[in-house]
Amino acid sequence: MASELFQMIAVVLLVFSFPALSHGWGADGHYIVCQIAQEQLNDAAADIVNELLPDYAKNNLSSLCSWADRVKFIYTWSSELHYIDVPDDSCSYNYSRDCKDSSGVQGRCASGAITNYTTQLLEYRNSSDNRQYNLTQALLFLAHIMGDIHQPLHVGHTSDRGGNTIDVHWYTKNTVLHHVWDSSIIDTAEADFYSSDVTGYIEALNQNITGNWANQTSKWRSCSGNMIACPNIYASESISAACEWAYKDVTNGSVLGDKYFNSRLPVVDLRLAQAGVRLAEILNRIFG
Repeated sequence: MASELFQMIAVVLLVFSFPALSHGWGADGHYIVCQIAQEQLNDAAADIVNELLPDYAKNNLSSLCSWADRVKFIYTWSSELHYIDVPDDSCSYNYSRDCKDSSGVQGRCASGAITNYTTQLLEYRNSSDNRQYNLTQALLFLAHIMGDIHQPLHVGHTSDRGGNTIDVHWYTKNTVLHHVWDSSIIDTAEADFYSSDVTGYIEALNQNITGNWANQTSKWRSCSGNMIACPNIYASESISAACEWAYKDVTNGSVLGDKYFNSRLPVVDLRLAQAGVRLAEILNRIFG
């Protein structure tokens, strides 16, 4: 029944594919995160992920990595799970203070969602007759929100909604700061360096993961106390990067060009890579 419901929702989304508001990495950003993760799954995790994916997406988690954005108009309760609001005067994350929805319900934010969907996926170890959650949906929400929480402006300041109300020019194009970090930096990198091919971008990031960043990846993967996921760490890194890089020297009407792009692209590259490596590690811990 859960599988049939998922297939029905998928068909609806193919028919009604409305453009999303700026609430996450763009489609390419999420695709990159999930493709990096897919390539780092151990055999056991890869088999179970493949089992949970619908037939049309077999062996390709990245093809559904933006699913959680597309179901917001069906699962309206899920919108607040994609981000975290931090007070304007803060550049640090505090779970008790910050991980609440607009009604003040604790745990309803990106970091709380990662903990929740990780816990749901652990149910796979139970027999299928005893499962109370839709594990396909849990997998897709987890994969997507792991990308979101690594986008610095997803752990952004409350008054500007993570840069969504800061109007800027990306070179000559009118946009908002949040969209610059969702898509514009990635799109410009793909056009300038990879012939507008996301595959080339992924290959370059994978080369850095096994090359320049190789001595850092064990730290990316590690969690204190043998925890499966460490979303508070991911959120803390993002608000720090938001203050240091995303918001810095930007005001309403700012023109962002080569200087901004060249200095911020390494931050985007790092966050995409960290998200992919960590997503794989979480799934390997759950299913491996």
